Amino acid sequence: MPVIAVDKPLKLTSHDVVDRTRRARRTKRVGHTGTLDPLATGVLVLAVDDSTKVVQFMEADSKDYLAWVALGASTVTLDAEGPVAVTGDVPPLDGEAIRAMLATFTGPQQQIPPQYSAIQVGGVRAYAVARAGGEIELPARSVVIHELELLGTFPSVQAAPRTFSPTPDGWAPDDAGRTFTLPEPLGEHPTLLIRARVGSGTYLRSLARDVGAALGVPAHLAGLVRTRVGRHHLQDTVPLDAVQDVAGLGDLDALEFPRIEADAALALHLRQGKRPTHPAVGRHVVTLDGALVAVVDGDGQTLKVVRAWAG
Repeated sequence: MPVIAVDKPLKLTSHDVVDRTRRARRTKRVGHTGTLDPLATGVLVLAVDDSTKVVQFMEADSKDYLAWVALGASTVTLDAEGPVAVTGDVPPLDGEAIRAMLATFTGPQQQIPPQYSAIQVGGVRAYAVARAGGEIELPARSVVIHELELLGTFPSVQAAPRTFSPTPDGWAPDDAGRTFTLPEPLGEHPTLLIRARVGSGTYLRSLARDVGAALGVPAHLAGLVRTRVGRHHLQDTVPLDAVQDVAGLGDLDALEFPRIEADAALALHLRQGKRPTHPAVGRHVVTLDGALVAVVDGDGQTLKVVRAWAG
């Protein structure tokens, strides 16, 4: 216990947040369900102590973002860390044409990760090679982009909205809402404000690069706020300095799978690693008297234990 959704501040790495949480809660056992870049803010889901067991079941959660994509300048890091590597003139922006272009990015995609990423090739982190001035050939990865919505085009990052409120459709500009802190801009570049819903493993920095390429201009990610991870919404997160005392969610409440209420015999068989007969299909959570027994995969005939919890 527990699972805690933290609002990650700007310029901290995900590992920084984990380290601070370890110190605050006096434990070494803290993990997270998906890295957030230092220049991004928003939802970072932490699992503390025994709840680290559920991390594997939340890593595939879909995620929502607000992304500010600056056009006319690319950077080696693909974000506002810089420095600017290439510049180019940006033609007048047509909102309808941009929306049509963004639609081509939805669905299953092949995406090349950033050079400045934690991906390992031959046991070496890509960012370590990049910081040394080298480059690794990173293979494209399969990702899914569920939705990209253009919220507006602006003459610069500075002119784009930074104050938002949550709505049923996602966070939207609202002068009476919450103001987000973005990185220092790398100049005045025409900017797209995009609301994105993506699957696990999608790099928004790579998306910014690819959106620019589709428009025929260099581009970089000028700002990023993660507003949702699975069931965890930004408006429900806690600030990092409050992580010491927050109760968080128990393992069962953190898992978003259909539930099977077991009897004592079924629970015992699952905890023994057996494959009992059951008609369920797909991944389920099994409970006994409201307590977590196991996460299982069903094939319509039997249940296979993915992970079991002691009674």
